[in-house]
Parts: sequence; structure tokens; C-alpha cells
Amino acid sequence: MKLTDHFGAFLANKVNLSDSRIATLDARVESVSQFLSAGGDAVATNFNELIPQGSYAHRTIINPVTANDEFDADVLLDMDEVEGWEAEDYVENLYTAFRSSGIYRDMVSRKSRCVTVDYAGDFHMDVVPYLVRHGEHYITNRSENQYERTNPEGFNEWLDGQNRITGGNCLVKVIRLLKYLRDFKNTFSVKSVILTILIGERVSSTALMADPDHYKDLPTALLNLMIDLNDYLQANPAMPSIDDPSCPGESFNHRWNQEQYANFRSWVATYTEWARDAYDETDREESYVKWRKLFGDKFGTYSTAGATLAAAHRGLPGVRDTEEFIEDKFPVALNPQYRLKLQGVTVRRNGWRNYTLSERGNVVDPNRKIKFMIRSSNIPEPYEVWWKVRNVGPVAIEKDMIRGQVERDTGSRSRTEPASFRGNHYVEVYVVKGGAVVAMDRQSVIIR
Repeated sequence: MKLTDHFGAFLANKVNLSDSRIATLDARVESVSQFLSAGGDAVATNFNELIPQGSYAHRTIINPVTANDEFDADVLLDMDEVEGWEAEDYVENLYTAFRSSGIYRDMVSRKSRCVTVDYAGDFHMDVVPYLVRHGEHYITNRSENQYERTNPEGFNEWLDGQNRITGGNCLVKVIRLLKYLRDFKNTFSVKSVILTILIGERVSSTALMADPDHYKDLPTALLNLMIDLNDYLQANPAMPSIDDPSCPGESFNHRWNQEQYANFRSWVATYTEWARDAYDETDREESYVKWRKLFGDKFGTYSTAGATLAAAHRGLPGVRDTEEFIEDKFPVALNPQYRLKLQGVTVRRNGWRNYTLSERGNVVDPNRKIKFMIRSSNIPEPYEVWWKVRNVGPVAIEKDMIRGQVERDTGSRSRTEPASFRGNHYVEVYVVKGGAVVAMDRQSVIIR
């Protein structure tokens, strides 16, 4: 049995990093940013910005599973190349800058590619020097005095594209669940970036065309992606090349070995069968038991009432429920052969760099403006375009300024919106052809 509501509640209460921890993380990243940009040293004078990287950017950080666990966040220190510095000098000088501070002096340590700021008992932050040389993006390796080519923004965009194929943010949620499974079971070892690639590459628009329900909801997406992953692993007894999807010629095989891969392969086969058994079970109580075999005794114990923030305002006095749904205006008959890509880009502003949201984990600072536009489409004319801007969250609720109306495009096939309230929001675009919705896409917007 799918128990879809219980998966949502399990994520919200057990797996997802809590809102308070996210707020603490964001605040500490901002504090580090202010410190590194304020001094008179070479790090400060060449400082551009701190950019979320890895699980922090991908929104796949999970709560620590045991009392002794910490979560970690990676940020890129985007800085200009410093004349006369070699690769090893970037981490060394960053470490020196931190050590000059009374606040950070005893909190930092050096690794090959980063300086780690340890917030004892809570989490640690890896600050990774990141720069452009000869038109390419690099991080630096202090131990080997080498520049290493990378493309984190391309990786973010790749993952965002795969996530959109699944719809409903399902890929990101599946990654969180499998990271939780890894940490809870402690039976296999795999770096989060490798797990993300292995799962993300199993997402396929071809599979969606063959079966429009392949990623219909979270438990269905979880099971099908586990099956697809297991099929891939069983077809490859020897560890395959784990290529960086955003950086041709680069791979992550150096961060794993054949023994670890074989163990992972074996356990994925076992856990896939457990998931299939739980999903196919028709008795509700027995299905709880079988899902708990995977995820522990807490699964199915959390209340499913009001599990999402999107519904938190409903019924509150003085707060208008204004959300509309495209299904109430047109029949929805999505054509899997049609491709539609919505893109959000920050509007240039003095002192701020503009960027594509999907390259930065769909995160934007408050008080910026975002232009949303159809980046690509293979849908033949004529057709109509409709929009939905979903604005919700504690601040929007408090000010009674929730949005979610479905509106017809004015002719520009784009729209510009302010990033006013902190929280998780989204914009959806719909293509209406022949009186029905034939394609749609969603751009997530996370205002921090």
C-alpha cells in the first residue's frame, strides 16, 4: 500500500531538515559571508559571494539520524583569481583569515579543498575556494597544489531538470529518503553526491512516456526509482564510471571503491524487494509493518493532518484562501511528447549578480526581482499561456498576502515578480491548446 500521506508526514517530521535548522544555517552562512568580505586581506578584496553547494543547494540535506550525527553544509567561496597565488594558497589564506578572528579562530580546520567551520554539536560548514581561470571553473586542492575543474551550477541545473521530470519535487524527496535509509540502516556507504547521480540518472522522460504514472506520487516514484536503480546495478557487477553530469571528462570513481560498490549493489537489491513488498501489500496495518522494516518504527506514526505548509493557512481567521487550480478552469490532458521549460532569472541590480535560479538551487535573496519566461518549447502554435504564482509561508500568512490565482498571460509569455517574503514558493506555467492543458512546468522559488 502506498500510504502517500504518511510518506509526507514522515518526511516533514523525521527526515527533512527542520525550518529552525535551515534558518540557523542560512544565518551562519550570512555571518561567514559578512566576515570574509569585510577585511582588508586578499580574501576580502577578491571576495564575490558565498554560493550554496551540494546537498545545501540541492535541498537534500536531512536531519541527523542519531544523536551523535551532525549535518554538514558546503558553500563555495566565489572569488577572483589572485595574482601570484598557486592552488595551495587559496585554502591556506582562507584558513589564515578565519584564524585571525576571535570568533572563528578555534572553530576552523583545514582539509585539502576547504576550510571547515565546526559549530560543535550542531553542524559544520565546508567553505571551498572557487574561481574562474582561463574561462573554466575550478576548486583548489591544497594537498596536491592543483586546480580541479568543476561545474557546480551546471550540476544544480541538471538535478533541477531531472526533478522537474518527476514532478511534485519527487526526485529530491526520494533522494532524502534514500539518504535517510543509508544513515538509518548503516549497512552501506556511499557519498551523497554519488547517490544523487545514481538516482538522478535513473529519471527518464522515456520512462514517463511509456508510463505516465511512473512518478505519480512519492511512494510510486520511490519504488520505481529503486527498481530502475537496482536494474542498472545488477547489469553492472563491476563499478561503472560515475560521471559528473555537468562536467564532461570528470568522474567521482575516486571517491568509492569496488568493495563498497558491491556491498551497495547487494543491499539495494534487498531493499528494493522490501519496498516492492510494502507497496504491493493490500492490508493497511501489514503495509505499515513492511514500510517500517525499511524506515523504522516512526514511519506511519505522525499525524497526516495539515502536514504541508501550503495548507497551514486554511481556516485561520483573517486569512483569505485565494488559491486557484488549473483543473477548475480546463481539463488537463498532458501530452508526454510536448516539452516545456520554465526558467526564472534574477533581474540585474546594482551590487548584485544576476543568475538563473536553477543554477543556485532555486534560492534567491529577499527584495530581488525575478523574471520568469518560457525557456524552450516544442509545442506547435497556436496555444494560450496561463500562469500561477504560489506565494505562501509564515510571513505571507501573517500579512494576509497569500497568492495562488491562475491568470492568463498578457502576451509577453513572461512575467516579473518580486521576492518579497521568505519561504518556499513556486511559479507554474500552463500551455492550453484545443481547450485543454497539454503541458506545464514549475519553477521553485526559495526566498531566504
